[in-house]
Amino acid sequence: MRPPGPRGEEAPGGARALLGAAFGPGGLLVLATVLLAAGGGLHLAGLAAAGDWVWRVMIASGLAVSLWWSGRALWERRLGVDVLASLALVGTLAVGELLAGGVVTLMLATGRVLEAAADRRAHRSLAALVARAPRVVHRRRGGELEEVDLGAVAVGDLLAVLPGEVLPTDGLVVSGPAVVDESALTGEALPVERQPGAVVRSGTVNAGGPVDLRATTTAAESTYAAVVRLVAQAQAESAPLVRLADRYALWFLLASLALGGVAWGVSGDLARAVAVLVVATPCPLILAAPVAIVAGLSQAARRGVIVKGGGVLETLGRARVLLVDKTGTLTTGQPTVAEVVPVGGWDPDQVLSLAASLDQVSPHVLAASLVAGARAAGLGLILPSATEEVLGQGLRGRVGDRTVAVGKAGWVAAADPVWARSA
Repeated sequence: MRPPGPRGEEAPGGARALLGAAFGPGGLLVLATVLLAAGGGLHLAGLAAAGDWVWRVMIASGLAVSLWWSGRALWERRLGVDVLASLALVGTLAVGELLAGGVVTLMLATGRVLEAAADRRAHRSLAALVARAPRVVHRRRGGELEEVDLGAVAVGDLLAVLPGEVLPTDGLVVSGPAVVDESALTGEALPVERQPGAVVRSGTVNAGGPVDLRATTTAAESTYAAVVRLVAQAQAESAPLVRLADRYALWFLLASLALGGVAWGVSGDLARAVAVLVVATPCPLILAAPVAIVAGLSQAARRGVIVKGGGVLETLGRARVLLVDKTGTLTTGQPTVAEVVPVGGWDPDQVLSLAASLDQVSPHVLAASLVAGARAAGLGLILPSATEEVLGQGLRGRVGDRTVAVGKAGWVAAADPVWARSA
């Protein structure tokens, strides 16, 4: 799947790549910044004529790119403020207001760069979901284990899923129990146990020992494939950022032209009309929406929320009701230690320290949470020895001079089931 460009187009190739490089906002921003500074430096050095020529080159470059953007928008039957910016640039060249034209060019390029950055941020978060999909799976065939491409898996194939691997297809657990981390799909922080015959979904992670899985779907028809299709749809349909001035672009353009015409007619000076166009070019609005969208997408991603694009974020701003349909939807996807309930006269910190020390060598999804909780509490950890993993039950070993076991309640607390039930 090829990544889209900042406005939802397919990634360019060949001649289109050259056009994208020549008329891209990033290239224009760099060129405008360099030429604006160079022209200002020449003016300060007393070489005003040379500085003006540098600014003319900058404005001409901005005008070419702005006309390209305006033409593309008109081809797509959209009218934006780029048309007004193009007219303002033509006017500044005509009357010699070169510094004003340079500032308009710089603001126009900056707004487009920020807008492209917002879409890239959204696509980067979504692409992280696609990156989790396995490429190669382990299939049992005739008593042997073979590696095949994900697309070669057929319904009924017997697959082996190793610890820590993503389940490649939907299927039924054959050998188990299977301990599955479903947080990527459900938001549930705690892993779940699936007995033989239970249904498991692709995209979840095997958080326990090796599991045999009977495929009930192909990779293309699995749950995770549906997530991938959602990503592709989001990239293909990512709406461009809707700037306030764009919503009323036609009327705004007509009003600006009419006011400029009146100013020219009353004063008899074309510079008055150009001044109206420059002032009417909504540079603050061109910049404000992309800055707000970039900030919103960044804050959401930092909190673990994936937003499909700027258009979605704008729609969310008009929402007044939030419906949450199930437990786990608002979790972070990572379990944390909430409480330590000791038996007898044990100290809670000592219990947590011993359990976390042993779990330092465990691959279980809950082990990292215990270790993190102990370190957050400032507890010292000891590297365990003589560790032994009991499949589907837990881990035992030596921590200092003590024998410690961490795992399922029915296994570690078998000697005191009444306390285990009450806890």
